[in-house]
Amino acid sequence: MQRRRSCLVLVAAILLAGCESSSPPPKEPEKKSSAASHPAEPHVLIQSEPFGDSKDGQPITRYMLSNDKGMGVSIIDYGATLTELSFPDRNNKKANLTLSFPSIEGYLGKQPYFGPICGRYANRIAKGKFKLNGKEYTLAINDPPNTLHGGVKSFSFVVWHSRPIMPSSDGKSAGVELMYESRDGEEGYPGAVKTTVVYTLTDTNELRIDYRAVSTAPTVINLTSHVYWNLHGDPTQQVLDHTLMMNADRFLPVDETLIPTGELKVVKGTPMDFLSPTKIGARLKEVDGGGGLKGYDHCYALNERKDPLKEVAIRAEDPQSGRVLEILTTEPGVQFYTGNQLSGKPEDGGFKPYTGFCLECQHFPDSPNRPSFPSTLLEPTKPYTQTTIYRLSTK
Repeated sequence: MQRRRSCLVLVAAILLAGCESSSPPPKEPEKKSSAASHPAEPHVLIQSEPFGDSKDGQPITRYMLSNDKGMGVSIIDYGATLTELSFPDRNNKKANLTLSFPSIEGYLGKQPYFGPICGRYANRIAKGKFKLNGKEYTLAINDPPNTLHGGVKSFSFVVWHSRPIMPSSDGKSAGVELMYESRDGEEGYPGAVKTTVVYTLTDTNELRIDYRAVSTAPTVINLTSHVYWNLHGDPTQQVLDHTLMMNADRFLPVDETLIPTGELKVVKGTPMDFLSPTKIGARLKEVDGGGGLKGYDHCYALNERKDPLKEVAIRAEDPQSGRVLEILTTEPGVQFYTGNQLSGKPEDGGFKPYTGFCLECQHFPDSPNRPSFPSTLLEPTKPYTQTTIYRLSTK
């Protein structure tokens, strides 16, 4: 019996060995691919969708950028307009911090420049006239008696060519490129001008706007983004309790039509002083905002910065939500506007005075008629460039 059991064990062992020898050899563990061959998981995403049509039937696209820190940006290619910038407060409650319309219809009508790129010349040119190389040019008068933000049509009310900029190889940024070609003589300006604007959202909660323009002939140019900010994230609340700091020792006094007098006046000790953080509404009622209205609508001459894209020029803070907006720019000036002319009517989005404020980084108003101001001349041999960065945080 013992011998029979041994034989059975031996047969089983032989069969088992046969089975093992017929099995495929074990696979070697797969080698991990290098980081260079696979892009990093993106921290910033981009999507797009239709956003209606222009009055002449051109399709309009909305681009939505978002990062993994909770910041979101929406841009439409009508006017290269920033329609929304959302960001969480200190309690992680997210809200839109800009004044805007819910649909394209609001942007197509008469409206107070909610978020577009303004050009060919942002701000005002006195009486719609300027001389260049001995020739006088007459512009469209859309803010009697002056030209405002480029004229009747302007860069703010046209459809730009647009394309998405997909997340970078490190996944830390994505954006939108927009391009508009302004014909020679458009709104009265000389030279055909090709303008490119690139919005870039980063994973460090910065929205960067890079501008570039080239012209076929000498002309003038001044571009800016005309966003109305409300850091409460609630446009029913006024922004007069926001604190504001501007690194600007001087501002440009204006006449009754908001055209600079040519003087650069010291701000210290006046209602125009924001050298240290000061509530927007602290002295607003002491300021003539034009047209009999009280409030700010003035250009500040920013102090010289050695590295303007590393040194904060402007800082606004909402004490309620803890949201902080910092602005860095290569431009010499900023137009500070407190929404004095908002009426609460539908064409103003229903928004009332002082429910939004603008910080428009740009050259000075009426520079083509003021040789003492920084030049806004654009020559065919030298492109126009500028960069402005909006940095969001909470405290």
